[in-house]
Amino acid sequence: MYAPGDYDLAGFSVGAVHKDRVLPKNVAAGNVLLGLPSSGIHSNGFSLVRKLVEKANLDYESACPWDMNAETIGDSLLTPTKLYVKCCLPLLQKEMLTGLAHITGGGLLENLPRSLPSNVSAEITGHPPLPNVFSWMKQVSGLDDHEMLRTFNCGIGMVLIVKKDVVDEAKALLRGAGEDVIYDLGILTERQGSEGEQVEMKSDLA
Repeated sequence: MYAPGDYDLAGFSVGAVHKDRVLPKNVAAGNVLLGLPSSGIHSNGFSLVRKLVEKANLDYESACPWDMNAETIGDSLLTPTKLYVKCCLPLLQKEMLTGLAHITGGGLLENLPRSLPSNVSAEITGHPPLPNVFSWMKQVSGLDDHEMLRTFNCGIGMVLIVKKDVVDEAKALLRGAGEDVIYDLGILTERQGSEGEQVEMKSDLA
């Protein structure tokens, strides 16, 4: 698998939580979805990314077509994954969250439903425009919005599920923890039946 000189580096962390504070908890229709921006691709979808770089007749030392501030494609793709622990902890400590969804491999369409009970659906009405890196991937790949949203994070790295009456306080705590950009992503609604997608996009990816 590995050529001479190649290596793989992996790490992990372990946490603990009281059983009565495990999320998701009491997720219900009417809860609001807040989105926090990602810092880039976040190490997901790289099998496709490699193919797209090759398809565009580029390599990792090429000038980056989506980021003029990065020296090369490789530099941009190695942007560290954003961590959300510090900004989410104040909300967790105040028990303001009914759920959290980390948008990793599988994108918004596959990760958000893992935090939802079967009787609610998510209506996404405020998805932000695609960051440049994802716009480039979409153009080169020819993927439609649905496939982009189940392959990449598309600019949303974390989704917070909160009750409607604490949205303003939740935003204030997030800003106090350094989150300048918070997206009003959508709302949870009662689900009719169990067929079809549990995440419904009401806005297009720009």
